[in-house]
Formats: sequence, C-alpha cells, structure tokens
Amino acid sequence: MGWQDATLRVTAAPVGGAANTAVARLLARALGVPPSSISVVRGLQGRTKIVEVIGLGVAEIQRRLAMIGPGVS
Repeated sequence: MGWQDATLRVTAAPVGGAANTAVARLLARALGVPPSSISVVRGLQGRTKIVEVIGLGVAEIQRRLAMIGPGVS
C-alpha cells in the first residue's frame, strides 16, 4: 500500500472481481468503517486499485492506517 497525492494505491492480483471485494473488506477493517463505505473507483480489472472512502478525510485515513504499523502509511 502507498499514497500518491490523495489516493491510496493497493495492488492485488485481480481474480474475477474477488480482489475488489477483498480490498474493500481489508480497508474497511483497517479503517474501522463498514465495507459499504469503500468503493473501488478505478482498476476494477487491473492490479492497481484506486478506492474512495465515504465519511473519512484523507488525513483521518492516513492517521488510521499509520496506527496499524510499519509499511502502511
């Protein structure tokens, strides 16, 4: 995972849409929001996903991810 401007980029192997669901669930759990708050907005069939998080600003997302541990910021 990594930040580029205000976009969190997560790479995962796409397998019939399962990667999109997995990314949404992972981020929802990490951020403490319902999975319905996470949407993959770009990269639905690609390895690189761009997601939207409803209800949290960029600073709050970064803060919550930083609390998880090294390598996630």
